[in-house]
Amino acid sequence: MALTNASLPAKRRILAVCVKLFLEQGYKKTTVAEIVQKADVSNSSFQNIFRAKDGVLTELVAFMFETQFDMARRTTGGQLSPLFVYAVETCIQLTLTELNENLREIYIEAYTHEEAAEYIHRQTARELHRIFGTYQPELTAEDFYACELGSAGLMRGFMARKCDRDFPLEKKLDFFLTMSLRSYKVPEEEIGQVRAFISGMDIRAISQQVMETLFQALAMRYAFVLDKDAMQQK
Repeated sequence: MALTNASLPAKRRILAVCVKLFLEQGYKKTTVAEIVQKADVSNSSFQNIFRAKDGVLTELVAFMFETQFDMARRTTGGQLSPLFVYAVETCIQLTLTELNENLREIYIEAYTHEEAAEYIHRQTARELHRIFGTYQPELTAEDFYACELGSAGLMRGFMARKCDRDFPLEKKLDFFLTMSLRSYKVPEEEIGQVRAFISGMDIRAISQQVMETLFQALAMRYAFVLDKDAMQQK
């Protein structure tokens, strides 16, 4: 449905309420009834704009992914190859889901719902083609889209499995990187260099900073004040 000027304020209110609630109490606990009540809109208005609460995910995820990639590039100082940027970004994303359960839920839902997942697949496939095209020059852009479907399944599976004593974060990151980079035909020597680089980083501290910056950016973009407890959740 094409939005009219009159409906734009309603869309902004719905986005602000949804993002705030998703971050503070989780995606699944947030109900449509709660959203429309806090956003001061009718059920029909909400459905006309977003259809259902998962309709908000695509816009939210687009902003989150863009922000993450920017932070990963800054973390690597712009001096390392795209291969290392990919490693940092994916490791930050996996670590974020260990730092905050509501973020874990948002990411898993995003990889599950069709519209948000398709956005992730298309955007990521372009990045993968740029990063790994030299390793597999015979693959087309559409081939990398198919590759991304497999990578996304791997990412979702690793995000969903919470770390514990038998499966600590360091092991999770190392296994994910090894499996994903091998699937893109990265030579073992380069994989070893990437693994050593990541293991030498304080990925928890970096991801904590990324999370705080991400939450601040979301609060600024959607004009709300986030409960501090949401940023401190483990």
